[in-house]
Formats: sequence, C-alpha cells, structure tokens
Amino acid sequence: MPAEHAAAPRLSDNESQLVSYAEIATMAQVKRPVPTTWARRHSNFPAPLDHEGTSPLFDGAAVVDWLVATGHGNTDARQLRAELALHTLSGWCRQVPARILLDALTSLICLRQQLEAPVSGSAGWSALVERAEGLDPDDTFLLSELRAVPDADRIGPALATLADELTEAAYAPAEAFDWVLDSRRRLGSDAHVADECAPAVARTLARLALTAELAEDAVIAVPYARSGDLLSILHAENSSDTEHLYVAADPDPALVRLVRRRMLVRGVYEFHLDVVEGVEPDTDEWGDPHALVCALPYEAAETRTALSVLEHIQNLADLLSANRIAVILGPADALVHALPALGEADRLRSWFLAEGLLKAVIGLPDGVYPGRPAYRTAIWVLSRTPKLDRHGLVLMSDLTAEPITTSTLDTIVEETHVFHAAGWRADHRHEPRHAVLVPVLHLEPGTALTPQHRSNANRYTQKVEERPARIFELELAIEQLREQDRVDQSNPIRTHAVLRPENQPVRRTTVAHLLKERRLRRLPGHRIAAEHMTTDGHYPVLTSAEVIGVVPVGGRRIDRAILLTVYQHAEFTEPGDIVVTANPSFGAYVDEEGLSVVAYPARVLRARHDRDPERRVHPRVLAALLRAAAAEHGRASGAVRAARPIEDLLIPDLEPVEAEHYDAMLAEISRRTALLRQQTAALDDLVRLTAAGLTDGTLTLNTASP
Repeated sequence: MPAEHAAAPRLSDNESQLVSYAEIATMAQVKRPVPTTWARRHSNFPAPLDHEGTSPLFDGAAVVDWLVATGHGNTDARQLRAELALHTLSGWCRQVPARILLDALTSLICLRQQLEAPVSGSAGWSALVERAEGLDPDDTFLLSELRAVPDADRIGPALATLADELTEAAYAPAEAFDWVLDSRRRLGSDAHVADECAPAVARTLARLALTAELAEDAVIAVPYARSGDLLSILHAENSSDTEHLYVAADPDPALVRLVRRRMLVRGVYEFHLDVVEGVEPDTDEWGDPHALVCALPYEAAETRTALSVLEHIQNLADLLSANRIAVILGPADALVHALPALGEADRLRSWFLAEGLLKAVIGLPDGVYPGRPAYRTAIWVLSRTPKLDRHGLVLMSDLTAEPITTSTLDTIVEETHVFHAAGWRADHRHEPRHAVLVPVLHLEPGTALTPQHRSNANRYTQKVEERPARIFELELAIEQLREQDRVDQSNPIRTHAVLRPENQPVRRTTVAHLLKERRLRRLPGHRIAAEHMTTDGHYPVLTSAEVIGVVPVGGRRIDRAILLTVYQHAEFTEPGDIVVTANPSFGAYVDEEGLSVVAYPARVLRARHDRDPERRVHPRVLAALLRAAAAEHGRASGAVRAARPIEDLLIPDLEPVEAEHYDAMLAEISRRTALLRQQTAALDDLVRLTAAGLTDGTLTLNTASP
C-alpha cells in the first residue's frame, strides 16, 4: 500500500501520540480555532483520549487519518504523517538532549539509505549497531552517534521505527533527513542552526557562484560547512547530469560527521566528497576549487575586527586560480561599512579593489541569520582576473532597506551574472537596474562600499520622466481647488444654533427603538479572512479600522471572484448605509456610494424610508448623534466592552424640519472637508514628487522667471 494511503504510523505500541487542538492546527496548517470547529461540526472527528487541565488531547494518528480521509486542512498526506512523527520527536526531547536525538535520528536515516532496508524490526538494537559498525568501521559518520543513544534498548528501537516512518512518508531519504533538520529550531538544538543563514540567502550564494554551469568533476569548496545547509543547496542547484566534487571543512567534528551523513543520503559518496575537520578544505589533494562558497561563522562584535575578517577572506582568496569565483557572506562592518581612512583594514580592503579581485558587493538587511536577527551582513563576489582583463569596475547593490524576497534576490543574481558574462565590464545593452557599476578610482579611502545613487536605468523610468508633467498638473489642480475654496468662503456655513427653550424638551430615542419601529434595519458584518483582502480588489472592504477612521477607506479591497465563490451570502452596502462598530472603540461611517463589503465586527444600520416618510432617518444625522452619545459612554480603561451597547445609546429624535436643516449642514461640511482633503493630498504629492526628483538627481528647479 502506498505511504500516502497507509494507516497513520505510530512510534510504538506503548507510546502515546496525544496532540492538542493547537498541535492539530500546526500539523494541518490552519488557524487555531479551526480544529475546534471540526470537532464540533463533524461527528466522525476522533474523540479525545485524555485532558491536560481543561484542554482535550487526541490520538494524533487517528486525527491524521481523519484529515487524510476528509481532505481537511492545507497539508498533503505525506507531510501530515511526517509532522506526526516529528511531533513524537518533540516528545522524545524530554528524555534525550536535542543534539543527541537529532544526531541519532539522522544516523538512522543514513543507515537505512546505505543498507537499502528498514532499520526497525525484531533483530534488536545491538544487532543494528553491529550492522552500522560493518558499514562504518572507521567511525567517520554514524557509529558514535548510535552508540551515544541513552537507554538504548528502550529508546533505540523507537527511534529506528521513527526513522522508517519518516523515510516512508518522504519521497526519498534525503527529504526525510531534511525534515528532521528543519525541526532543529523547534527542538531547541541551537548548535545545529546558530550559524546557518536563511535558505533564500543560501540559494543566492549558490547561484552567484555559477556552480550549475561548472563542468564534470569541477571542485566546489565550502569552508565552514556547519550543518550542511549550503552544501545541500549547492548540490540541489546542479540540475544537470554532471557530478561535481565537493570539498568542505568545519572546526566542529560533530558537524563534520553530520555533513557526511547529509551528503551521503543525497547520493554523494566518498569519491565525490571530502569533508575534513578544520577551517579550510583539503585542496592539496583535489586541486584549486573552481568555485568557493563560504558563510563566515558569526563572531561577537566585541571580539570581531574588520582586519581579522578581511585577512580571513584574503586567505580564502589565495585558493582561487584565474577566472574562478568565490562568494563570501560576512559581517557588513568589515565588508561594506566605512573604515578609518588609510588604516590597516582600509588598506587591505583597498587591496582587493586594486588587485581586481572584488567584483560585486551586496549589502543585505537584518534577518539573514534567523538566530541572530541584529547581525548585519553583506556578500562579496571575488574572481581572480588577469591584469590585462581588469576594467576597474565593481558592482554595488544595497538591499539593507528591502525585505529578503525571492524576486529581489533573483534580480541581484541576474545583474551579477550579466556583469560576469560581459567580462566584468559595463554592458550597455543590459544596464543594471537595482545595482550600480562604480569605477574603483572613484572610491575614496575609508569610504563605504555602498552605491551613493541608483543606476540611470533605475532612475530614468517612464514614471520619473513624467514627473515634471505630473508636478504641473498638481499645480493646476491646487489652483483650481483654491478657486473653489474662495467661492466657499463667500458662502459661510450658518447653523443658527440657539439655546433650546425649557418648555420645549427634546424627544429622545435609541437605535433599539428605531429598529423596533422599523425606521432602521440592522445587517451583520461578514467574517472576511485577512488573506482575501488586498489593495487592488474590485470592492472596498470596510473593517473597524476604516469605520473608526484609523485607515482611509479603500485601502482594503476584495476580488470579485473570491467574494462570489467564498462569501456567496455576503451583501453589499447601499448608498446612505451607516456602518458602525464598538470594537476596539466606537465608530460610525456613512457609506455615501455603497457597493462595499462590511467586515465583522462592524455592522450596518440601514434607514427605511418606506415606514414613516415624515419621520425618516437621515444617515448623516444619525451617525453624528451616535458619535456624540458614544463619547459620553466611552470604554473604561481595561474594560472588555463599552459601557453601553450601540443599540442603547440615547439620542435626540429631532423634528423633521430640524433634522432636514442639520442634514443639509452636515452635507455641506462633508463637501468642504473633502475639498480640504483634496488640497492636502495634492500639496503632499507636490512635496513628495519634487523631493524624490531632487534626491535621485532626475529633477532640477529652474528659478529663472518665465
């Protein structure tokens, strides 16, 4: 039976796999309340087996079987089974240190791949260790890890079962191996992840080195291999049939053994792999590398110096022969930040430029190392070029203010590849858009290796070239708005407000009473998922933030197709609908145009003019009166809800003539407010466009008289 349709595996007959609602949500990749809803709505959902306090606990295997059978959740069957097995792994961390546990489990997966047979069974743990000894007689990659398992007769067979379950759930042992290593952070194994950069950045390092274009048996060197993330990505980047030679090193002997196992399960055997203990790979036996990719290990700022980092890179660059590439990730304070002019570090960094070694510099934002969020890094691309082929240019990119996204990194990689393909010279057919080619002679001593301006291709886009015309249009619009404002000033607003005589008390009412009289109709808001709200949909979505006035109306929208398929029962607002909310504070907004979607907890109050035309509700008047009444009954500090519900707010029930006059005044105020907003927006646009053009050097101000 295929793994996707087999019954959910269990760690052992004696081990319980209880999971909570929160863990079910994690496995199924849904929000936390969803499993609770499943349990309430579906009678065949597994019953709880136990409770932790008041929280029910379920049989994890039964839950996975239910998810697979019903198709609920956002995870496929094999991933669900892997997640269940890894949940069991989390439970074992209470008995076995995380590092020992991960080393033993990865060793078992590697052993299974090498033996091409399951590692669990009735032969016993001792027999399994004997088979491992026959496979690894010199104890270079897995024997010590299996011998280190505590309480081996009990824990060992259970881990072997777990290794088989993960491998059967995966397409290949390498994928099961990576699943285990992906759980390093959740298991708290800091030794395995502290010096591993984000996967997107590791893929960028591999692509910058052009390893996919290397010939058969080309040597790829990886100093500081750590737990092998970079090595495995370099291997995955090679989609051709050519086999490369991987030479790597790491000062941690346990990580060296882990890397050997990780590459073995990927089918890279000893005649294509050499991982040694130390800081530099063994290039004497294999020859100079065709590509060198290195993420320098983290060192605290208190002990790190720019000079020591640059000297280290210089030692790595000595391994490069002519026209071969090295890609190095290191601390930004040494690689790109300004240095004391003509100091030792500055002179060494200038040497890389003068020798034509440094070809590209990429400044990266925070977050490259998930375990060290404040560690700022940069990338250097080095290539040893013969003196006659040097063109004195360096490609500089600054991503420090941009998020680490695939599209941004892809663009930088492509522009670096174009620079390399052109022989490290400018190619005017493909001028970089996000990077800048800087002549080395223009760099002053000690200056930062960051672009001081954007490239012409980036600056002089069509939008930029249209700036003068756009600025002229804004100036005309501002003048027109000023003329309109002058007309308004000649027609001042008059409320004619006076004190009310004591013998004419005001009649009062509430929203609840207006609903009972059917002068108002109440409509609920809809529960719109956050992922369905975008900035470019067909219909505006009015959430509590828009109603309160925290964000402008129109910023959140929903696509027509999603609205008609996912929210079939959703109703649009009509012109004049009052959208109200009490959470997180009171707000009332009159939707003048309608055709909007109201998101819960906001809701709609709709005036009904067919019931009593003489005493009809004016939406603008009701919204203004509700705001005033709510201000008198605000929410106390720390209170969960407002002091008085919206339906119970006491408001005046104005006479028809008075309500008509107040509504006309509110309409005029609303019109003038909109005019002022247009003026403010136009003035802000004028300031922004002019400043942007002056800043990037695409505009100048002609102060001469016309």
